Amino acid sequence: MQKQERIYLSPPHMGGREQAMVAEAFASNWIAPLGPFVERFESDVAKRLGMPCALAVNAGTAAIHLALRALGVGPGDTVFCSDLTFVASVNPVVYLGATPVFIDAEAPTLCMSPEALIRAFRSERQKPKAVIVVDLYGFAPRYEEIEKICRAYDTPLIEDACEALGSRYRGQACGSFGEMGTFSFNGNKIITSSGGGMVVGRNEALFKTMLHWATQAREPALHYQHAELGYNYRLSNICAAIGCGQLEALDDHIAARHRNHAHYRLLLEDLPLHLVEAPEGCESNDWMNVAVIDKRSKATPADLVKALDREDIEARPVWKPMHAQPLFDGAPFYAHDAGERSVGTSVFARGICLPSGSSLREKQRLRVVETLAQAL
Repeated sequence: MQKQERIYLSPPHMGGREQAMVAEAFASNWIAPLGPFVERFESDVAKRLGMPCALAVNAGTAAIHLALRALGVGPGDTVFCSDLTFVASVNPVVYLGATPVFIDAEAPTLCMSPEALIRAFRSERQKPKAVIVVDLYGFAPRYEEIEKICRAYDTPLIEDACEALGSRYRGQACGSFGEMGTFSFNGNKIITSSGGGMVVGRNEALFKTMLHWATQAREPALHYQHAELGYNYRLSNICAAIGCGQLEALDDHIAARHRNHAHYRLLLEDLPLHLVEAPEGCESNDWMNVAVIDKRSKATPADLVKALDREDIEARPVWKPMHAQPLFDGAPFYAHDAGERSVGTSVFARGICLPSGSSLREKQRLRVVETLAQAL
């Protein structure tokens, strides 16, 4: 019996021009870090977002690390962080010797709760050095509320838009809120440079400083001179060439993921499983289709992930909240409501991420839903 083709959660999807751009980079011999495609990738992303500054780096984690350091985060500081997220959103806080304080999600957006955020500001004795808000799964939080709170407490906001390139909130591009926005171009994102990230913003002086740090903080001397700590964080020209080709296909990728979402919504309507919809005001890129198991079903996300895997279909539970991770045991946490009931924990207990790639075909979507129906 022939083995059926495996369906992946969110695989890379080439748009057609990437190989030609990589060949151009090879022909010019710009195959090492930096080069014309790095500059082009930065310029193209900045233009799409309406931002004056962009810095291409080798990972979204590096982008967050540089943004935090540029805002002065260091040992002894605290940073308010989204709780329902991937650990890469928080690790850079620890890199810098600071302490994360976790802010719960709210149900409609799966993103940071403004109610929990204001409670944290009022309760914590130490004002945070920054707030990191994650645009989870391509959704956006209530930015008008979050920005208002941050302004009131004179605290800079960093937007982790690593999953939200192409999403918008009330007409404004995700990644352009707050002091700086960060992106990931990992292999599972809506576009990929095989690995890479970017930080965008408006403060040219800060970006010159971050560029200095990202290139090993080498001083302008004939010899190799270093006065402060730097990192090997810049993106390679080859990866940037892939990213430039992918960016040209971004709108097509978003349209394909919209089709996935619409088909899942229709196919799942008779199952005890409901799709999470974009909240009011948010035009999501539908990077990831998240479904929540109804309480009338006894199935768990683990049951469904295992059932799908037996049929060569990749799926995953939603992110486990950071305050529940052993790495951050004992870290301060503020729930969405005063009763300390965690929205993120509830979503983790019943949420599952379904295959969402822009190359997903109708036949594959049907196979996913048929397997879910049997498991449920």
